[in-house]
Amino acid sequence: MDKGLLIITGLSGAGKSLALSALEDVGFFCIDNMPAPLVVKFLEMKDDFMVNNQKIACVIDIRNGENNTELFNLVAKLQKENVAKVIFLDANEKVILDRYKETRRKHPVMLRKNLSLEEAVKYEKEALNQLYSQADCILDTSLLSTAQLKDRILSFAVHDVKETITIDVISFGFKFGVPADVDVMFDVRCFLNPFYVKGLREKTGNDEEIVDFVFSQPEAKVLLEKYIDVIDYSLPLYIKEGKSHLTIGFGCTGGKHRSVAFCNALYEHIAEKGYKVMVHHRDINRRK
Repeated sequence: MDKGLLIITGLSGAGKSLALSALEDVGFFCIDNMPAPLVVKFLEMKDDFMVNNQKIACVIDIRNGENNTELFNLVAKLQKENVAKVIFLDANEKVILDRYKETRRKHPVMLRKNLSLEEAVKYEKEALNQLYSQADCILDTSLLSTAQLKDRILSFAVHDVKETITIDVISFGFKFGVPADVDVMFDVRCFLNPFYVKGLREKTGNDEEIVDFVFSQPEAKVLLEKYIDVIDYSLPLYIKEGKSHLTIGFGCTGGKHRSVAFCNALYEHIAEKGYKVMVHHRDINRRK
């Protein structure tokens, strides 16, 4: 889905909040409990406050009130105009009941209709039956884990799975401590340190002289290739598991020379592969 609106709807307790969170993690502008009458107005105004062609997702469900016909007609109109796609999240009655009993939350229909939980679940399913038939995608979440639900949602909503993860490549110095948020860490202290080479101490891994010095060591080139192989192999696995952000760290003694050179090399490779990637050099300017 490249543009327009992605409508998340379905049964209360079927995972709409989880679905919206998954979309928010990959850059969607997300709105929960959007009143149906405001949808068209919102779409007219979106360019005034949104940037970079940001995709939009909203939850519209039974909480809209009693005028379901208005909701059904709106959805049909947006679909006909190719403005919106609809995902309906479903689950069997027992699973819905168990989830509500586990969380101890009240079903949105219970107080409004003075119904028991069981009656509210049945009422909602019947009330949204037409929306079920209008959906572009129906997901039964009864047996899905959180990661599986996220994967199914993003498979429908995002054309390129590479858009579902943001990668941060960071260099650091072990003498200043390992970053707390690093998921994958590589230690490059096994190579000659430019710090002890005349004329190189004050330069950094951003300078060509340091890059040439580090990768003039044949072992450094070989190890970089092996690191790249590891990342190329594991990134799709992280995406499949539902990870939306991955931090890769390169550490050397002071975080100024070797780690920076390796960090930049991996960053360039990942960017060429089409992933959303950032690079940071935490300790490059530290002196002690």
